This record gives sequence, structure tokens and C-alpha cells, in this order.
Amino acid sequence: MSTPLWEARADLLVVGTGVAGLTAALRARELGLRVLVVTKAAGADGNTRWAQGGVAVVLPGEHDEGDSVEAHVRDTLVAGAGLCDETAVAAIIAGGPAAVARLRERGAVFDAAPTGGLARTREGGHSAFRVVHAGGDATGAEVERALLAAASDGRVPVLEDHVAVDAVRTPLGQVCGLLVLDGNGVPGVLGAPAVLLASGGLGQLYQATSNPEVATGDGLALALRAGAVAADVEFVQFHPTVLYTGRGARGRCPLVTEAVRGEGAVLVDATGARVMRGVHPLEDLAPRDVVAAAITRHVAGAPGGVDDHVFLDATGISDFARRFPTVHAACLAAGVDPSAEPIPVAPAAHFACGGVVSDVDGRTGVTGLYAAGEVARTGLHGANRLASNSLLEGLVVGTRAAEAVATDLALGVLARPSAAATAELPTAPVADRDSLQRVMSRYAAIGRDAEGLAVVGSVLDLSTADRTLDSRALVEDAALTVAARALIAAAARREESRGCHVRTDFTERDDVAWQRSQVVRLNPSGQPVLADPAVARGVA
Repeated sequence: MSTPLWEARADLLVVGTGVAGLTAALRARELGLRVLVVTKAAGADGNTRWAQGGVAVVLPGEHDEGDSVEAHVRDTLVAGAGLCDETAVAAIIAGGPAAVARLRERGAVFDAAPTGGLARTREGGHSAFRVVHAGGDATGAEVERALLAAASDGRVPVLEDHVAVDAVRTPLGQVCGLLVLDGNGVPGVLGAPAVLLASGGLGQLYQATSNPEVATGDGLALALRAGAVAADVEFVQFHPTVLYTGRGARGRCPLVTEAVRGEGAVLVDATGARVMRGVHPLEDLAPRDVVAAAITRHVAGAPGGVDDHVFLDATGISDFARRFPTVHAACLAAGVDPSAEPIPVAPAAHFACGGVVSDVDGRTGVTGLYAAGEVARTGLHGANRLASNSLLEGLVVGTRAAEAVATDLALGVLARPSAAATAELPTAPVADRDSLQRVMSRYAAIGRDAEGLAVVGSVLDLSTADRTLDSRALVEDAALTVAARALIAAAARREESRGCHVRTDFTERDDVAWQRSQVVRLNPSGQPVLADPAVARGVA
């Protein structure tokens, strides 16, 4: 059955129950909008709860001497390697203190410092201790708990086990709802003049990732099919330190938060030699792209006979179990005592720096379609995300997106759901997931070259068939397919190394030819293609 059998209506549909989606839903509810939140799994199953480090924010009266919002902006721009939108960076970071204050009002409890105020730590790329955290290394879990509780108390309905398949559009291309599948695969239509994508990232493109199994790029694919454009998709950040659990590890790997290095841990190889010494002025606190690439280069020489991981020596951190209870528990489960021995770690896919092109108010180039959080490319991250800026972005842009929807509704610029064209389940190219993950991990992770990227394209072509998206698995695999093709198209064209895009055949950063973002759209046959640079200048 490809035609919808049921329907519902709202003013705003929010796809995703992470920090960006729930923040937007709560703010929209406060503004008097009828909101419906949609998630393909359970409410707490997204990526937010796995965020360990914290929220990067400079709080008034609670910051290091000399630290400032302006300093946080500078650190973000440095980490972004020349591709950040400076206006967006300034706006989002300036909104941080108010966003954290609202989150605390909604019930989130952050760790307190012994001397009063909130405890703060420092992470890679930051010039000061400005990362506030909860539960030691369980910030995301606390943020998710507080927002889900507030949504329940605020009577924000959450439709679980419903996967968003496609945008419903008017004949003029305006978005006015979603075509979804319920838990039994029955199609239905949710009508609304505004749809906010807050569906997270695409870590499942790779065999090993810090992301949960739901991170399959669904929102990116839906937005592209709706006529939106994406940018910076070649920049996938690999977290330098996930817990190494053995060669060939698959799926979500336990994260070892960067805050462990912020508290003094250092990376060493199997011989005990320091990995980051002489690599960067900040050594172990260098930006993530620098550290992940350095580890990859270092293990190529198989020091001490180990060629696929290094070690994080945190034995000098007193009371490790109290400060990092989540990491400590994961280590013990793997048979490692971090207080007595170094932790085996390796890079793994972590965060999509690019995504659906949107402004800091969540607006995309398609009327009625908004995006916030990891699925969006606001210009905050550029070529590499600064640690702990992701929860910050979700809080700030989620709030602003809800306010933008309320404004656009009041101005009458959005389409009515009654104007929708007939909705049917789409047909899209679907590749074999195992083949996709293996070839992406081998040729499109850290260290790419033209030959390897061409191999990815060939494998995807050979393993792809057009399928009607009538199940959650097919929706996810189709999303991974279009995301992979978009990524390799952009990565093959960008003939330089910048941020977390590392080319072994073009090892230098080229600010003359490549200090610009690349925009991706779908062509009429549904294939991701690079848009002309003139188009890029005209998007939101």
C-alpha cells in the first residue's frame, strides 16, 4: 500500500527528539503553536543522550579571567579552518548563556564547582575552561532527561515509532507536511505549514561510530528530495578517542570524552611514546581533526606492533571514577581499569559538520522547511566542529527556529496543508548497507584519495537498486545511500586537505582555490550533484 491511510494536523511538525528538536517543540508550545514531535524510535533513543563532554558557553560572572564570548568565537573560527560563517558563529555563541539559563529553568542540573557556580572543564581547541557539564561525563543524558520531562509536563505530544519518509509539498514546492510510516509500516500524512528537521547525523555511514543506530542521515535525504540544498557534507568529524574494543568493531563504540584529555590525560602509543608531542602547539588539546589525523598517521608505522589503535593514559587523574563515571563503566566492561592502565582508543565517525543549508533561525531555501541541530549546516562548524559546540547549537538554533516558525505563521507566508499535492511513498536508490559501510570506512574516512573515492562510487553503483520506501529499514538505507553519494562527490571535488577532510593525494590546505563551501543538490533523476557556485551564493 503506497497511499496514506490516516492523517493528523498541527502547526509545526518536529522530526527528532534530541536537544534541537525538543528545545524547538517546547519553545513553540510556549508561543501557542500546536506541535507534534515525530521520532522513528523511542523518545530517548537519539544521539543527544550520548554526548559526554558538555555545553561550551561563557557564562556571565562564571568564566576564566580573560575569557569572553569573543574568545569563544575566535576558537570556533580557528577550529572551523576557514569555512565558518562568522555572522552565524557570533549569533549562536552569543545566544549560549540565555539558552543554558532556559535549559536550567526546564530542570537540567549541571555539576557545581566547590567554590560556587558551575564546574567547568576545557576540551580540545578551547583556550579556556568554559565547558559546563552534568553527571561528570553524562551531560547529554541529563539534557535529554530534562527536555523529555519538560515536554511531558508541557503536554507536547511525541509520536514514537513513526519514521518520516518524505515531505508533503504543494504544486509550487512549499512544504506543508510529512508522509510517515507507523510502527506497522502503515503510511499516513501529518499536515502542517511548518516542518522542522532535527533528526541528527549520519554516523552509520561507517562501520565504527560513536552514534547510535538511528543516525542514518534521514533528515538530509528528506530535505534534498524536498528541493533543499546541503553544504560541507564532506566534513565528517572523527572523534579521536572511542574505546577500542578489538579489530573490526562495528556499530556504536563507547566514547571517551575529550574532557579526559582536558583534565590531563595524554595519548601514547604501544611503546609509551607521546603521540601529539611536536604535532601541534596544544598537543593533546589540539582540535579534533588534528588529533584524529595524527593518530591515523602514527599507527601507520605500527609502533610496538600495534597498527590500529593507541592509548589514552589517564592514570594521573585522581578520582577518575567520580569525574568520568560513564567512561569508567565502559572501560571496566571492556576489562580496562583506567586508574591503573592506559585506555585503548581509536578514532571513529562522530559528527557531521555539514548538512541541510539553513540560517541561524532554522530557515532553509524551501518555504515551510526548517532545520536545526546536527542535520543542519548553519555555518557554525565549518570544516571541523569545536568540542561541545553541538549541544550549544541545538539549544540556540532550536529556540530560534521555533520563533521563526511563529513569525512566519503570523505573516502568512507558509502554505496551508489543504494545498498539498497527492502524497505517495517515493522510490529511491538503496544500496546494501554492509557494503556501503565497509567501503566508506575503507576509502572515505580519515585519509581519502581520488582512486579510493572512485571505488566507493563504483561499489555503490553495483549494490544499488531502486526500491519503494515502504519500511523503516528501506528509508534508512536510502538515506545512507544518498548521503554517501553526496559525501564522495564533494570529497572528490575538494582537492585539498582542510579540517576533517584529509586527502592523501592533496595534503595541503589551499585557501586560494578552496576556502569556500560546496553545495549539493539532487538532479532530476535523484542523484546528488554539486551545484554551481553561483547557486551557493543564493541559498539561505
